[in-house]
Amino acid sequence: MKTSRTILRAAALMMGAACLFSCSKGARINGTVNDDPDDKVIVKILDAGKLNVLDTVKTDKNGAFKYDVAVKKGQPEFVYLFHGDKRIASLLLQNGEKAVVKTDTLGNYSVTGSPETEKLMEVERNEIEFNNKFASTTARLNDLDPNSAEAADVRRDLTKQYIAYYRNCVQYVMKNPKSLTVIPVLNQVIGNGLPVFDQPTDAIHFRNCCDSLMTVYPDSKYVKALSEEAKKRQNLLELNARLSTASEQGFINLNLPDQKGQRVNLSDVDSKVVMVYFWASEASGQNMFNLDQLKPIYDDFHGKGFEIYAVSLDTDKTLWATTIRNQNLDWINVCDGLGSASPSVNLYNVASVPSVYFIVDGSMVMDAAVTNGPTLRRFLQNTLK
Repeated sequence: MKTSRTILRAAALMMGAACLFSCSKGARINGTVNDDPDDKVIVKILDAGKLNVLDTVKTDKNGAFKYDVAVKKGQPEFVYLFHGDKRIASLLLQNGEKAVVKTDTLGNYSVTGSPETEKLMEVERNEIEFNNKFASTTARLNDLDPNSAEAADVRRDLTKQYIAYYRNCVQYVMKNPKSLTVIPVLNQVIGNGLPVFDQPTDAIHFRNCCDSLMTVYPDSKYVKALSEEAKKRQNLLELNARLSTASEQGFINLNLPDQKGQRVNLSDVDSKVVMVYFWASEASGQNMFNLDQLKPIYDDFHGKGFEIYAVSLDTDKTLWATTIRNQNLDWINVCDGLGSASPSVNLYNVASVPSVYFIVDGSMVMDAAVTNGPTLRRFLQNTLK
């Protein structure tokens, strides 16, 4: 009888321990690194687009190790194992999972006990296979005369490879709308950094995936980041649509109040070159740019047909007006006091300040390549000849 009670008590303790692990510790990794006894495995976690080190775990004489990852319920985590600088395993762990990882120091690995990780492995295998093939074809192209018929054939082959892979990725995200593995698929790049999903219309895929994932993982930091990216892409898509259907004026009009509260139409600005300049007076760096670079350029080119329509994203209109007065900013200054919530932000897809757009002879110029004072001066010298 006593033995039975002991067995029951032990069983209860084991069940309690299992529950405690599932509810508090989150997920467990039971790993083995072949041919790597008494060494170290670095555990990293994906956060804000970067891999941060969680811990360094020592392997035993058989290359085995255990590690518990804090994974909250409903908030899976992307976790990566490294041997030195070499990634040897990628995992997407749910709360309560016990993932069994078998790998080696070259990154040949398998995982059981984690369904999402198994999907992630498939995604990564397809990505590596495509990039290797694409890189090989690119290397062959680099060895050819760029004007030869053979080079033309290879370029067409590269295009076909990209289109086929892009379509496969689209099919994957459409078939797996509630799997977090769609996030690394959406963020894949080719070669030196060309995004696979690089078209404005890809905003639709980002939004659809985000909406589906929100129904399953509303608290996930990865889904929240995807939501922000989806918003940016949606804004850009809407901007392109507005530009393509714009009226004869060739740009999106703004109508905002100046320091005196009088509304100023962007379409009423009669200058050959109009710079639509989004800024904030509360940023000291932008104030210095106004004084040190923008004012001298404005003074040099205003008489030749250059005007600035400066949209402030300040919420403190008194500070904005004071800054304009103190700095003697003579160009057109407008502000609705709504900050980043201003409709003008969405209309022009402003992701950060300062941001500039140019209207030349009544049409929007999307490729001015102006990033600072010197490039602005060169742009105006070439445009206002």
